Amino acid sequence: MSEPDDPAGTPAESNVGAAATPDLDDPQFYLNRELSHLAFQKRVLHEALDDRTPLLERVRFLGIFTRNLDEFFMKRVGGLKQQIDAGVTDPTVDGRTPREQWAEILETAAPMFDRQTECYREVVRPALAEAGIEIVDYDDLSPAEHDRMRAYFEESVLPTLTPLAFDPAHPFPFISNLSLSLGAYVRHEGDAAEEDPIFTRIKVPQNRPRLVPVEEGSRYVLLEALIEAHLDLLMPNVEVLDTALFRITRNAEVRHDQEVAEDLIEAIEEVIEQRRFATAVRLEISADAPEAMVDLLQTQLDLDPAEVFYRKGPLDYRDFATLTALERPDLKRRAWSPLSHPRFSEGSTADATMHGADLFDEIARDDVLLHHPYHSFDGTVQRFLDAAANDPDVLAIKAAIYRTASDSQVIQRLIDAADNGKQVAVMVELKARFDEQNNLQWVRKLEENGIHVAYGTVGLKTHTKTALVVREEDDGVTLYSHVATGNYHSETAKGYVDLGLLTADRDIGQDLTTVFNFFTGPSLDEAFRKLLVAPVTMRQRFTELIRREARYARAGRPARIVAKMNALEDPGIVKALYRASMAGVDVDLLVRDICRLRPGIEGVSDTVTVRSVVGRFLEHSRIYYFENGAGPDDPADADAGGNPQYFVGSADWMTRNLDYRVEAIAPVTDPDLREQLRFVLEVMLHDNRTGWEMDVDGEYEQRTPGDDPVWSTQEILMDATRVAHQRDDDRGIDTDHPASPGDLLVTGDEGVDDGD
Repeated sequence: MSEPDDPAGTPAESNVGAAATPDLDDPQFYLNRELSHLAFQKRVLHEALDDRTPLLERVRFLGIFTRNLDEFFMKRVGGLKQQIDAGVTDPTVDGRTPREQWAEILETAAPMFDRQTECYREVVRPALAEAGIEIVDYDDLSPAEHDRMRAYFEESVLPTLTPLAFDPAHPFPFISNLSLSLGAYVRHEGDAAEEDPIFTRIKVPQNRPRLVPVEEGSRYVLLEALIEAHLDLLMPNVEVLDTALFRITRNAEVRHDQEVAEDLIEAIEEVIEQRRFATAVRLEISADAPEAMVDLLQTQLDLDPAEVFYRKGPLDYRDFATLTALERPDLKRRAWSPLSHPRFSEGSTADATMHGADLFDEIARDDVLLHHPYHSFDGTVQRFLDAAANDPDVLAIKAAIYRTASDSQVIQRLIDAADNGKQVAVMVELKARFDEQNNLQWVRKLEENGIHVAYGTVGLKTHTKTALVVREEDDGVTLYSHVATGNYHSETAKGYVDLGLLTADRDIGQDLTTVFNFFTGPSLDEAFRKLLVAPVTMRQRFTELIRREARYARAGRPARIVAKMNALEDPGIVKALYRASMAGVDVDLLVRDICRLRPGIEGVSDTVTVRSVVGRFLEHSRIYYFENGAGPDDPADADAGGNPQYFVGSADWMTRNLDYRVEAIAPVTDPDLREQLRFVLEVMLHDNRTGWEMDVDGEYEQRTPGDDPVWSTQEILMDATRVAHQRDDDRGIDTDHPASPGDLLVTGDEGVDDGD
């Protein structure tokens, strides 16, 4: 396995240039991973700022931004603090030390939080009020409303509160991660003015509605404001001198190295417990908080002044998403419900769905490409597993679970399969961050039902999303495989864009058999027929494919790479793409968030574009296209070149995916399915509504339609899915030279026959 390049140097400058023979180890050619991710979060926040976004969707994106930044500080900032404390000074590929990265992150994040607050206070909240949805200050309530709120507080909120004082008789209270707290300085009645006030912490309960209705469905007051207004009931016989809201974020990067698989469950339980008490990495506090309270919290939580963020509005916007449940279609995007896959519908009636042997016959006839959330998870993946669990001819089922729903029907079908006498083996990744507890519960339930469970691999995280069904048929045993980009999670499948390949290809089935044997056996085979498998073959194969395009370009043949992924972080892959561009390869990258590569460097990346799509669904699928020496319609044999190659699967171009995770990428060879993937890529490359384009400095500009038709990727794909679900014609398209989005919707077997 080849190692990624690890150049060092000084931080990149904005005026990037290139010598005649550029040194690709120079840090100036690489963007910083953490700052690139924050650039993505700016694009997420823009959805709340964009007045073209429906109002309640803007509210939802305020909450998404909060949740994303919470996770970023827990994982990435927490990890950097650990490196700083450990004395690590080695620079990353872009030339920054951990301390330099930490400082730049805090400096970059502060104005982003200010912008979120400004968006809420100056734009979203007034717009909600104009639409008849008011979030009011407590002091603005009428006397009658005050009375109702006081009664509600006494009856429903007061019994849940526990004031925790910090004084000589009480230690500083434990403050849980991401909990919203009200801090108060109080003095007992009769105490002298010169006596020090007592700090008291009140946790805002998470099991009470954060937006308390004053009038049903129209006016709300925030729970923390309600608590602050009634401290006299919570703490009688004291004088409240000052108050402030605050919220802390703790490090989630707690680790426990284990060499013995039998101890893995105990180790994961220890990680979960340690995370509760991990060091703080951020303090958010009311902008008007008393200086003494800020100093106290900084001291007790061991925080640097740079880690304190003063907020003028709410500290946590996650709960505001409850407003999206209001029956206000005028303030939302048009509704979308995932549709059944045309290949899994019998006849012309969409509700007539196939099960059992018919479903396996359909997969055996031709490969099937699933596209969520355009296609229903329940009607595709879940139905595949239902059929496997109940079909008497199925001998065995194997599945790799990274994340799944808390009420997972996927797990239940695996249990049903075992009850029906199938051999069932499940790989459950216990190290899936923030899902450890959920996965531990599923491990115990599976084992209680007699199912063999593998927990993970020492030194590797299992990230592949695959399932294998072994079925006895008239001509022998057939292997049915599912290779996907997304988790076996019915809820995230409604909001994450993911792909899945269902195939009866014997080679892919044999490769998956090898992968599953690794989960329970001693080693991972390094020979695979078709799958690209990390950490053994994937890096080498992707590098070879990139270099092959460069050879074709130098020979004057057509050469193009289109790659869609969540993140492009690996320095070795970036360097290979630079060299491909220098050879003349057209490189179109669709990268959702982190991207180390700088496009548009003269003499280095002139032929590279980097685009990002941010829409109502989270773009999570990975598609890799290599032109292979000819245009996309050249029918030449793949072995001789001239046959474009497509791949889908679980891995991004990140070092962790290529070297430290078990991943699987599958080739897509069926011509119809390849056309579907080409359709998706071309739509995204044309997007002028939700698409963004990166410049050489790593800054993004949102693409706009101007006088051209509006191209919005996810809207077009929803329309295309509806059309594919309903039509009977076989009209073709030209995705290379489309005149308008409508041209991409009029498609038959050569286009989006399966709803993509």
